[in-house]
Amino acid sequence: MKKSWQIFWHVFFWLSIISVFLLLAQGEMRLGSEGMFVVFFLYPAINISLFYLNYLVYIPKFLDKKKYAAYAIIIVITLVLFGLGKYGIGLFFKPYVLVRMHETIGFWQYFISTIFASLTFVFLSTVLKFTTDWFLNERIQRDLENQRLSAELSFLKSQINPHFLFNSLNSIYSLAYQRSETTPDAILKLSEIMRYMLYECNDNEVSLEKELQYLQNYIDLQKIRFGKKAYIDFKINGKVDGQQIVPLLLIAFIENAFKHGVANDPGSAIRLLIEVDESHLYFFIQNRKHNNNKDNLGGIGLINVKRRLDLLYPGRYKLDIIDGKETYTCELTLDL
Repeated sequence: MKKSWQIFWHVFFWLSIISVFLLLAQGEMRLGSEGMFVVFFLYPAINISLFYLNYLVYIPKFLDKKKYAAYAIIIVITLVLFGLGKYGIGLFFKPYVLVRMHETIGFWQYFISTIFASLTFVFLSTVLKFTTDWFLNERIQRDLENQRLSAELSFLKSQINPHFLFNSLNSIYSLAYQRSETTPDAILKLSEIMRYMLYECNDNEVSLEKELQYLQNYIDLQKIRFGKKAYIDFKINGKVDGQQIVPLLLIAFIENAFKHGVANDPGSAIRLLIEVDESHLYFFIQNRKHNNNKDNLGGIGLINVKRRLDLLYPGRYKLDIIDGKETYTCELTLDL
């Protein structure tokens, strides 16, 4: 909260309190203007000054720095001095301060009562200070956490492009090594994919339609790589109409299927199913495992996507992965 707004709310609070007391004391107008000034303005001003003396000076200088003994001593001294000061002022305005029911209040009786009154304002200012600081620290922690998560997401997203490019270039390298006539087509398809990744994935969410087209382009690239020996059963059910999704979220599962699975067996094609409605997406992929098609770099892509799901869809997704002896199955349900 800005400083000006803090000042406004403090002034508004105290004026409201004083106004309430004035309304409740309409029957005490017999005090006269001088008595009203003393009872409802002078002494409240003294108590309010004690409130802010503790709030703005004592707590930051002593309590926040864990100088508890010094803080206790200064509070006791201040309460005594304020008590003596109030009694001294009361002597000048004796009829309004020291007289109750036509009887004069003694020094000790008034001094003890004013100590308790002053202690109340010290307590209230301490509670307000610690409450304000707690909310401020909470907001700072939230901001720092949001910045940390934003930096982590940026880092995770930055990993996707090199990881994808590494795998795709491996595929194109295989074509070039075999002197395949489809190598130029593969390079063109890769350029389309990279254009999407570089220029259309900068927002937090993208059109689901574009994301699905991106997946189709990747599958087409793999089909170019495998030629007539690529077998994948890809179906999309439901109406894709304006839904949004976090970009580059599903590609890791498809990459994993082509990289570690069997894509050239017509009897066990890679099965890919996406079902969509207005607010949900169901993703299913299954492939037969190829024991000789593993690398030593680890599943960077899958670890990445799991972390992104935790950060971007907390409590809004369900991921089931079955790493069987012969098949690998992944099911993802996502609240869009």
